[in-house]
Order: sequence, then C-alpha cells, then structure tokens
Amino acid sequence: MAGIAAGGSAQSGQQQSRDVENQQGSATPDGTARNGTASEPDLSAQRLSAQQNRPQDRPVQSKVTVPDSAVLALVGTRDANLRAVEELLVADVHVRGNEVTLTGDPGDVAFGERVFAELIAMVDKGGQPGPDAVRRVVDMLSADDGESPADVLSLDILSRRGRIIRPKTLNQKHYVDAIDQNTVVFGIGPAGTGKTYLAMAKAVQALQSKQVNRIILTRPAVEAGERLGYLPGTLYEKIDPYLRPLYDALHDMIDPESVPRLTQAGTIEVAPLAYMRGRTLNDAFIILDEAQNTTPEQMKMFLTRLGFGSRVVVTGDVTQVDLPGGQRSGLKVVREILDGVDDVHFAVLDSGDVVRHRLVTDIVNAYDRWQAEQDADSEQFTRRSGRGGQFREHA
Repeated sequence: MAGIAAGGSAQSGQQQSRDVENQQGSATPDGTARNGTASEPDLSAQRLSAQQNRPQDRPVQSKVTVPDSAVLALVGTRDANLRAVEELLVADVHVRGNEVTLTGDPGDVAFGERVFAELIAMVDKGGQPGPDAVRRVVDMLSADDGESPADVLSLDILSRRGRIIRPKTLNQKHYVDAIDQNTVVFGIGPAGTGKTYLAMAKAVQALQSKQVNRIILTRPAVEAGERLGYLPGTLYEKIDPYLRPLYDALHDMIDPESVPRLTQAGTIEVAPLAYMRGRTLNDAFIILDEAQNTTPEQMKMFLTRLGFGSRVVVTGDVTQVDLPGGQRSGLKVVREILDGVDDVHFAVLDSGDVVRHRLVTDIVNAYDRWQAEQDADSEQFTRRSGRGGQFREHA
C-alpha cells in the first residue's frame, strides 16, 4: 500500500511539473515558446515594431509644380503667403523655383496638395491671394463642405478702380447667392461679417445692370445706449449721423462725386425707417440696416412696403439690441413668424465670417462663450427656484 501511494505521488508530481511547463512555456532564443507562440513581452514588442514600420505610417514626399506665371502671386509679397502656408500646414513645405515639395504623413501631404491646388486655381482666375486668403482656404478645406475655396473666393460682385468686392467665406457666398435667388433675405450675424457691405455691393450691381431703378437705404434712428440730447441743425443734419455708415459703404462702391447727383435725382435714397411708412416701393433694391433695433411693429411696417420688381435685404446683429425699456427686437420675432415662407431666406453668419481684424473674431467668440455661461446659470437658477417653490407649496 505504501509503495502504491508513493508511486502515485511521484506520478502526480511529474504531471504537475508538466502542467506548469505547458502553462509557462519556455522561450527559445528566437523569442518563441516551445509550442511555437511568442512570449507575451516579445509579442507586444513585435506588434509595436510592425505598427511603426507599416508603409502607410512612413513619411511620404510629393512635388507640386506651380506655373511660372503664378509663382510670384502664390508666394506673396516678401514670401508672406509662403510663411502662412508653412504655419498652417502640418506637412513640411519647401519651395525651390516653381516646385513645391511637401513631406510628412500621407494625409497631411494630401491636404497640402489640395491647398496649393486651390491657391493656384485662385491665381488662374485672376485673384491675388494674401495671407488672409491662405487661412480661409485652409479653413474651408478643413471644414470639408464640398465647395471649392477658389470658386468662393473668386466670385466677383463689383469692381471699382481696380478694387474687387467679393465674398471671403463660404457663408458669405451662400448669403450672396441667397440675395440672387430670393426676394427677401435676412442677413443675421455679428459685427464685421460683411452683412451690410455685401448687400450694398449687390444693390449697386443691380442698379448698374438695370435690374432695379433705384436703391433705398434705411435704418432705425436709435441711439446705441447713449442720450445725445438736443442736436442743432436741420432735420437731415440731425439724422445724418445715424445714416453715416450707409454713406461710407456707398462711397466705397460709387464715385463720391456721383453720390450727391444720384441722391438728388432720387436714384439713391438714404432715409430713417420712420420715412418708410405709407409708401409702396417698386423696382427698388431696399436695404434695412441695424434691424435688431426695430420693434415687431416697425418690422411689419417695413416688410409690407415691398412693391413689384423690388428686392429686400434686412441686416442686423441680434446680440446688440439698443431698444429702450427692454422691448423685444423685431429681428428676433420675424424669424419665428416668417420661417418656412417661400421666397424668404434667413442667412446666418458667425464669428468665422468676420473679415475685420483677427481680434474681432476672438472678441465675438469670447462674448458668445460668456453669454452661453450666463444663459446656463440663469436656467439652472430657474430650475432651482421652481423646485423650491414646489417644496414650499407642498409643505
């Protein structure tokens, strides 16, 4: 009995030893276990090495040939465009003669090829891209909206003394297209997005092409949070400061010496909104500026002035309402009322469409973030107050 027990113990020990050996494995010098599989640490190292050496992850190089006629415009004054491209692209950019070499990951190089293709197309269409245009091309391609930046940035609206007015962002192009396709268009967005300026350019274009017989520019005479008191002078001298921004845009597009003559002939009319009551405006391009400072009643009055053969553009910034006494803005109300009405379009621009100093975009974004935080805090306070009221009522 004792011999059998001892033999059984020996067999059990041998079996356990074989089990442990099978579980642990013993690595051979080439990093594989006896059963032909790699040990865990070596397997991880092999996977990492394979991932690093995959062909798609290796840097690639691509050469873009720029037509000789486009090299100077593409590089820019004192290489300003080239510096902007180098700053914005992830791929390395090297220019020698009329050849651009892009080096980097395949995706980054492919994106760089698209950027240079669009810039070359802009030059071919007569454009002179600057650093700002380079940034906008990169932004549009990054957004991947399916439209060619060269087509957007080369759409000429008006040309005067060598200066061409054209949209500078995709939203601005959509805004301009909407003016061509609709009778009434609302351009809503923050300061500096070109709402009024582009509308004015379309109005002058329509007048020059004889689509309309006159241009009517109007805005409400509301003080921007100030009380100016009694102003001396005639009625026109009193309201002139409120209408000055419209005159400034007009002088950019029409010879200044021609403006008084056209105004006197009634071809161009600049007047406060109150002067619109009781009129029917036919064959005219009508622009209502600073529409956020209209009351709902004033907005209705203005829109019902529309006559045959006329076109209306209403512009405003709903974040800058100067109406006294907390009155509701007519520009905010009208979107709720006319939403879905045929031949009426609402074009919304945002901070990405600002074409003023770069800081203006940052300022607009900062105010938007602040307002969002204020709204969230107000909503949270309202919810808490509601729960507190219910508790007190049940108590």
